[in-house]
Amino acid sequence: VIAGMWKLFAKAGQPGWAAIVPIYNTYVMTQIVGRPILWFILTFVPCVNVVAAVMIWINVAKNFGKDTGYAIGIILLPFIFIPLLGFSDARYTPMKH
Repeated sequence: VIAGMWKLFAKAGQPGWAAIVPIYNTYVMTQIVGRPILWFILTFVPCVNVVAAVMIWINVAKNFGKDTGYAIGIILLPFIFIPLLGFSDARYTPMKH
């Protein structure tokens, strides 16, 4: 998962090492999906953080040309789907929100 996240961050133009820094990696992930700082703060609110994390992963999948089903795969089986996304030929294209 760490190697997949490192590659995913690098594809999105972010430093790969950010994937291994706790809390900062969540901030960088919100930057990758193009969400405001409020989404980062929401990841610290109990119960709301689950919804925010799901929305962030759905947006990550869409930014890499995947569908919501792929995002569900990331959420349920991250050790399979994150490396698949990081090491695949999927390209990062930021979406307008």
